[in-house]
Amino acid sequence: MNKAGLTGLGRRLCSIIYDGLLVLGIWMFAALVWLGLTRQAPPPGALGFQLYLLATAWLYFAVCWRRGGQTLGMRAWRIRLESCSGQVSWPATVVRFITAWASALVFGLGFLWSLGHRHGATWHDLASGTRLVTLPRRGSVSVGAPGQKSE
Repeated sequence: MNKAGLTGLGRRLCSIIYDGLLVLGIWMFAALVWLGLTRQAPPPGALGFQLYLLATAWLYFAVCWRRGGQTLGMRAWRIRLESCSGQVSWPATVVRFITAWASALVFGLGFLWSLGHRHGATWHDLASGTRLVTLPRRGSVSVGAPGQKSE
């Protein structure tokens, strides 16, 4: 894969914002499920509740990454997650999710890393053995054979 097909930081961040809004909706539904099961609101800073919400977010990303390599935000921005070894594994989704959070929590340094990396990789790309690629627009002509359309 040449560098032109790899996803830049701006497109990544736009996808993150889109998926972040979707995750907020998932968390609202998950909180309703929590309330229904426990019959009480979690106290502020309840570690169990916070871990439950993180697990629901990971599940959203993991299922999407394993089924086609795209979340809804990634689809909107024509991004796909690829693994060097074929399909993205469950352990790779865990590593990618945790490392992405760590990348963000250190003032985005793990994301900014992509600006200096020769392949544009972030910490979570490197840690999980995955990469994000930008898909061509539908109907655009590929750089391959003349007159051939890309899918």
